[in-house]
Amino acid sequence: MKLYSALLAIGVAQTAAFVAPGAKVSESKLFSSIPGPGGVGLREPGTNFSVRGADNAGQMVPGRGPIPSRTPFDTPNSITVQGGSLRTFSTPVAERIQVLLKTEGRPLNANVELWHGPDNTPQKMNIYIEDGNARPFSALIETPRGQNAIAIRNTAQMEFPLTAAVIDDVEAVSPGLTQILQKPPSEMQVIQGGALRTFSFAPAVSSIAVLLRTDGRPLNARIELLQGPNNNKQVVEVYTEDGMERPFFIVLETPGSGNVVRVVNTATIEFPMNASVEPYMVEDGYGDGSSRGWDNGGPGNFPSRVGQW
Repeated sequence: MKLYSALLAIGVAQTAAFVAPGAKVSESKLFSSIPGPGGVGLREPGTNFSVRGADNAGQMVPGRGPIPSRTPFDTPNSITVQGGSLRTFSTPVAERIQVLLKTEGRPLNANVELWHGPDNTPQKMNIYIEDGNARPFSALIETPRGQNAIAIRNTAQMEFPLTAAVIDDVEAVSPGLTQILQKPPSEMQVIQGGALRTFSFAPAVSSIAVLLRTDGRPLNARIELLQGPNNNKQVVEVYTEDGMERPFFIVLETPGSGNVVRVVNTATIEFPMNASVEPYMVEDGYGDGSSRGWDNGGPGNFPSRVGQW
């Protein structure tokens, strides 16, 4: 026993000889995987602050600032869809779901379909985004009458993967988002079949909410986000079997200035639709009402950005 203690003391002394005076221990060694107050995560020993807990978004960590909010891509529902592949999500019984797509900054090309029973596709979307990181895709899909499935196909090449997430608890991720769906048709513009409408926005508007609805007839439309002449940053083509039961709702991220939204009714003249295109998020410091009558205290300034990107 004495011999073992002597050998241990010699080993500790030799190890200490290789540590420079005043050297700092690596920061990664200051954390241990001890369950924090918000669930299993990393927390600093001797404190009650979880660095990556489940319910600690917004708390302050001593010397490290606030904990970043969790995003939908931090959940197990988030998957990577490689170029040319198809992934499906079996949705629970819910009134609506939120579909989120993004890339690492590369272009995004994808098809999103709602499946309801065998050979029944009541809603389809064809999506193109120039930069899937600066302008992630976020849309609400109505899922009435039982269980549905969401099919996401990455139509780009293999070198362009995308990240997808399907959220069933919309209000928990994007508070206030579903309030826009309650807008009555009298407050929306009518776009006849074959016609188009354009909407320009001030630089203060960081995201735009677009709602399309019909009186029960099919919905065929194309939504374009332009920034400069004929410079499409995002294009979404949508088909809905019943524009009243399943209206189309999307939030467009609009960084920079000179953003214009163009809505085209690609159906024939017998199929008009109602459209609402209004600011969803307005940057702080702009309260002059220049964003089409919406300022920081207006109804479009909800507590958080869509999907908390």
